[in-house]
Amino acid sequence: MANIRLTRTSWNQERPHTLVIACSDGRLQENLDDFLEHGLGITHYDRLYAPGGGGALVSSGVELLRPDQYRRECRFLLAAHGIQDLYLIFHGPAEDGPEEAVCGDYRRKLPRATLAGLRQRQAQDADELKGVDWGTAVRVHTYRCEVTGDDRIQFVEL
Repeated sequence: MANIRLTRTSWNQERPHTLVIACSDGRLQENLDDFLEHGLGITHYDRLYAPGGGGALVSSGVELLRPDQYRRECRFLLAAHGIQDLYLIFHGPAEDGPEEAVCGDYRRKLPRATLAGLRQRQAQDADELKGVDWGTAVRVHTYRCEVTGDDRIQFVEL
């Protein structure tokens, strides 16, 4: 006999009209959920978690094929789910933050970059993504989840 466990909530038939693309770094997931719910009032949203978060959608560095694939997946979700708001989340240390908070995907793509250089590249990537033709009318919002020197979490609009 199968071990079946039910959730406390029922299936919500209505599709969300918000898509959040964030890094798969599990150290920040609870903070992201808290920011979305209490900072932005978003509780019902589609998710696409990938190494690099919003950065998975840009080539920054050596990646060429991967961003095209993620953009195709994103365009599909935007159209198929009727998404109206796209949130692209980046992450890393604040100016005074710990090195350990660097996004592993950005470190992999830009291994020689300084912390300031990585932060600047994320801001450039966010700007690039704001100008992409997503194939549908969508509002693009970009944020960086930052770990401060005292291990607090802040979200900064890019």
